Amino acid sequence: MTYQDIINKRRSVYALNHQLPVSEDEVLTRIKDALVASPSAFNMQSAHALILLGEQHKTLWNDIVTKTLQAIVPAENFEPTQQKMNMFAAAYGTVLFFEDDEVVSNMKEQFATYADAFDTFAAHGQGIAHVNVWNSLAEVGVGANLQHYNPIIDDAVRERWSVPANWQLKAQLVFGGIEGAPGTQERMSADERIRIER
Repeated sequence: MTYQDIINKRRSVYALNHQLPVSEDEVLTRIKDALVASPSAFNMQSAHALILLGEQHKTLWNDIVTKTLQAIVPAENFEPTQQKMNMFAAAYGTVLFFEDDEVVSNMKEQFATYADAFDTFAAHGQGIAHVNVWNSLAEVGVGANLQHYNPIIDDAVRERWSVPANWQLKAQLVFGGIEGAPGTQERMSADERIRIER
């Protein structure tokens, strides 16, 4: 499988289950290796991750996110939200991605000329890390979807898993065995999105 094949294979897969097509050890190794190998501006390496498995994964979706949303979404409209929470909880695990704000702040001070750009640099680094982990899982048939329930769950996540104060939650990558393939997706052609000048 070429790298382009992997890019084409990666999709947002929501129908996930607890049966991985490869071992848990391989999944964990892939997540770790992909995050460590992901480039960052000035090599600041400010992206971090917390991997939740088993009951910890279920606690995130059945307890923290569900209860947080119940306080926001009207009860009469909550059933579709509950179905989404059940869907996420049925997966194998979740990767919580964080940004180390202390590292970013230090870089702003150390390289003051580029201070205004470091938040953008950090965002780029996060996106690269997310996609690299996602692609690595897709390569071996592990499905995933990327969620963003931050910042409303930040405090509860920080308290539950003793997350350092300088780590800011940025995304949640839910992963597991593929229960159902995603539907077809319409995409604009390359010619509609890319210009080439010679």
